[in-house]
Amino acid sequence: MSTQPVTTHAPSVKEPVDMPEPQSLTRERLRAWAWHRQGLDGSLAGCTAEQVLARAGWARSVGGANPYLTLFARAGIRREQVDADVLAHRILELPAARGCTYVLGRDDFAWALQLGRDAAESALKVVGRLGVDRGEVTLLEEQVLHTLAEADGPLDPRQLKDELGDSVRNLGEEGKKRGATTTLPTALGLLQSDGRIRRVPANGRLDQQRYAYEPWGLPASNFDDDAARTELIRRYLGWTGGATFKQSQWFTAFTVAQTRAALAAVGAVEVLTAQTSQDAAGGDTLWMLPDDVGLFAAFDEPAEEQIQLLAGTDSLFLLRRNAADLLANEDQHKPALESFALQADLPDHPILDRGRIIGLWQYEPAKERIVPWLFHGPTPAVTQRISEVEAWIREDLGDFRAFSLDSPATRQKRIDALAASAEASGAG
Repeated sequence: MSTQPVTTHAPSVKEPVDMPEPQSLTRERLRAWAWHRQGLDGSLAGCTAEQVLARAGWARSVGGANPYLTLFARAGIRREQVDADVLAHRILELPAARGCTYVLGRDDFAWALQLGRDAAESALKVVGRLGVDRGEVTLLEEQVLHTLAEADGPLDPRQLKDELGDSVRNLGEEGKKRGATTTLPTALGLLQSDGRIRRVPANGRLDQQRYAYEPWGLPASNFDDDAARTELIRRYLGWTGGATFKQSQWFTAFTVAQTRAALAAVGAVEVLTAQTSQDAAGGDTLWMLPDDVGLFAAFDEPAEEQIQLLAGTDSLFLLRRNAADLLANEDQHKPALESFALQADLPDHPILDRGRIIGLWQYEPAKERIVPWLFHGPTPAVTQRISEVEAWIREDLGDFRAFSLDSPATRQKRIDALAASAEASGAG
């Protein structure tokens, strides 16, 4: 592949970086590169959960099964081992970037919590507008810590509220409109962001939304806020293999100035792609880590099928929210996919081959089966992987929920739609 020298915008990078020619960086090549960076090509087989999350990125947790499938798809890790890792604090579900909860490894606990502190402080501002001053919340925090320290085990929010009595203020109808019915969630959020308490899954599983709290006392991060933002950008660009400025901003929730500063601090370089130069819909250029540019230039797309079934919230999609880019051009024009191709988030779980979405799926627990819709029919490799994931869900999870309120009844419409699409196309 021919290359051209391009200097970076960061003074820390002293030598020009050899860049691949833009016309060589097609959508197909970019898909395969992201697939590789996410470890979905088998390169993470045999790794621990901590190693997978460090390489592929934190697993989004919304009371669904994505963290389990993230680890099973990349390293074959079964639910029993994941739950044991959570119990041993090797991995935990914590509020991190944008204040959203992710499952991440222990080396990241302190500085990831630091990133989520702004969201906790924002909740404080909400109750402040309802007449609750900082002193009242601080007092409640201390009372929560005392109550948890005296308890025989973790306490859920209802138990805490009963124990704390009038110390928890009801914020009435106005508070309900603003998403703050009482002062307790604000206090719990601030305590979590400081690492003074942690949330414990009620039954030890990550694919549900019932939690209790226990004292923690996590040592503070050694990073200042600028260093924490720089580290997140470094990780994020490594996880994705490259992202646009807007995608980086969305994931991190950094301001424009903060994003620019963090990109400069890691020596990120701008990479022109075929989409950027030829397709107006391609949007901005990609920002990549300098070392990854050379790796990308030398990257060979795999020739053989690599089939995976993933959750719709898998890092491959969620980190950049670019699901439409993972569809082949001809598939974007299927009648049943036209609206889907315009969405940032997936309505169903995807079936993929080397980064390209080749179908969608849902799990139907009543029949203990995966209901797939394959755009172009199954190959033996696709059939085998569907069977493997189906058996794993049946044996390890019992169901596959996308999020906490997902249920067989609420997803039945989607299951029926997939079955109908498969029947209509003859590609089930």
